Amino acid sequence: MLHSPRSAIFRVACIGLATCFLAASATAQEYGKPTPNSKRVARIVSQLMDQHLSNRKLNDDISERALDMYLKNLDPQKVYFLKSDIEEFKSQWKTELDDMLKSGNYEAAFAIFDRFKQRIAQRVELANRLIEEEHDYDTEEEMVTDRDLLDYAETEAEIEDRWRKRIKYNLLVFQNDDDDEDSTSTKTPEERLKNRYRAFGKRMMQFDNDDVIEMYITSITTSFDPHTTYMSKSSFVNFQINMSLELEGIGATLQSTDDGLTVIRRLVPGGAADKGGKLKVEDKIVAVGQGTEGEMVDTIDMKLDNVVDKIRGKAGTTVRLAVMSPGSGDIKTIPIVRERIELKDSEAAGVVFDAGKKEDGSPYKIGVIDLPSFYTDMQARAKNKKDYKSTTRDVRKILQDFNNQNVDAVVLDLRRNGGGSLTEAVDCTGLFIDRGPVVQVKNPYGTIEQLNDRDGGMAWEGPLVVLTSKFSASASEILAGAVQDYGRGLVVGDSSTHGKGTVQTMLNLMEILMQTRDAGPDLGALKITVSQFYRPNGDSTQKRGVLSDVTLPSITDHMDVTESDLEYPVEFDRVDKARYDQMSKVNSDMVNGLFSRSRSRVEKSDDFQKRKKRIEKYIAQKEENSVSLNADDFNERRKELDAEKEDEKLIEDQVNHTNSDIERDYYMEEVLAITIDYIRLLTGTPLASNDQ
Repeated sequence: MLHSPRSAIFRVACIGLATCFLAASATAQEYGKPTPNSKRVARIVSQLMDQHLSNRKLNDDISERALDMYLKNLDPQKVYFLKSDIEEFKSQWKTELDDMLKSGNYEAAFAIFDRFKQRIAQRVELANRLIEEEHDYDTEEEMVTDRDLLDYAETEAEIEDRWRKRIKYNLLVFQNDDDDEDSTSTKTPEERLKNRYRAFGKRMMQFDNDDVIEMYITSITTSFDPHTTYMSKSSFVNFQINMSLELEGIGATLQSTDDGLTVIRRLVPGGAADKGGKLKVEDKIVAVGQGTEGEMVDTIDMKLDNVVDKIRGKAGTTVRLAVMSPGSGDIKTIPIVRERIELKDSEAAGVVFDAGKKEDGSPYKIGVIDLPSFYTDMQARAKNKKDYKSTTRDVRKILQDFNNQNVDAVVLDLRRNGGGSLTEAVDCTGLFIDRGPVVQVKNPYGTIEQLNDRDGGMAWEGPLVVLTSKFSASASEILAGAVQDYGRGLVVGDSSTHGKGTVQTMLNLMEILMQTRDAGPDLGALKITVSQFYRPNGDSTQKRGVLSDVTLPSITDHMDVTESDLEYPVEFDRVDKARYDQMSKVNSDMVNGLFSRSRSRVEKSDDFQKRKKRIEKYIAQKEENSVSLNADDFNERRKELDAEKEDEKLIEDQVNHTNSDIERDYYMEEVLAITIDYIRLLTGTPLASNDQ
């Protein structure tokens, strides 16, 4: 979230960005030998951590946490390192990482990562051998899936047995995928699994200094709280793109596949690739060339960030992609002239739905706004440029259009909104209230500042419903909390939001070093937690979130994706209530009545009842600590539900959601029904029968 500058050094505060990037540096450096700039980064970060909200010191306790975090980030399932590796690392560096960061020493970072690469090579060789072996799928045995119940393997025999079960599990998964009607793979499960490990091993071997340093320093900073992270130069550039919704390139979303290729997952509408018409979704990129005659560089098994770096470039220049289309072995070369791309499908978007019937028989008009994040062009805003990209401006335009269409109510959909700019969250909330405090912010010294909506009037004065989920975080929770505290509108969705109630400041390390706002991103940036925010009523949203007035059944409500599920979150607390005027558009009797009517409809809905049964199976599977490797048991379990696959699908939907996805499904139909009931209660119109 954006905060006002407090010193000569330009600081940008941000909270809750959903997407994190790990990208390689554009400059070649000798692996394992940090440059003077890398050492400066470590020293600057160690000094800046004194500004952290917790007032914790960079000491031996943090060092111990950081070592555990680094190892967990590298080997979360405990299938690469041996216990002897871990004991060796801890005996050498358990209490040393704090002092090493202060001096710019990366010995531990690279020594551990080098051992990791060594273990990867050994495990990939082991995996290939085990894939070729016969597996008994009739025997009764299980694989432990809860990593907290596992210790690192002590012997090679133990690690081999762990990998044997892992291979067996993956082969069962692939066999099930091959039986799926939607499966398009022509490779055997064994071939697919070999390709997966080969591609993973090659990508990890491509990690360079910046990759290792970014992961290592972030392991230290996230030992203070989950949202304090270091971004390398490339990651910082990607962060700025994500906030400004602009980039220079071809306008395509890419993803790595198990076979080491890069596949086109989405084309940005109106972008260079989309307008060219030759590049298609699901095409696989096998090589990239610069200009009209530059050498075509093989991208098979290349790290995705490196592929992106080769495709992205200055507007007006040409890039050539060698691609294979699905179902074809032929390779075609497609030249594309790069452009400045506006990510309009990540902007706020609105649609008007007709629903229900008024007294005169005409339908209600419900305006739905999909708001994926609180975005703003940080650099343009800092330079006081006119008409910079702004969430509030975009939402205001949509509301003006809704007013012109005489909508009866507005639904603001924040289900996938992970946060963004604090200033935009405050300003956007101001579109729905007259004036007053939107959020209270407490710094590490206990000083509390109120951030107010100072603009009189509202862009939308009618009934308002805010739709949330466990993925609604940070800035979303500020808006939802203020709407609820003011009695301005209803909050509908999952039982609570994500629960992220902290504010981060983005510190450009080059600006700090050079003492100028015009410095580039060469040293990367530190996103550091410096404040905690509180609702107008004094409650923090930290670890608690905003509780819904009306809850609807949803799998996301039971996913382990909240603040409390993360390592070392800041604790919940309260401050004094701010002074503000209640708008009294919601009361407890109204909420109880709306919830009762919604529950009655949900109980009669076949779609919701199917969803509730699916939720029950999901919860049961999530509580399991192991999975059967008996084929019959495994297949029966997968027929009912695959909780892991469900998690992957929901998170992928969260990441890849665009504003073209405003869907009127059974869930949205119930939201519209709740909204119509709410309109009727506000206007004194008799409620319609739930039997309609």
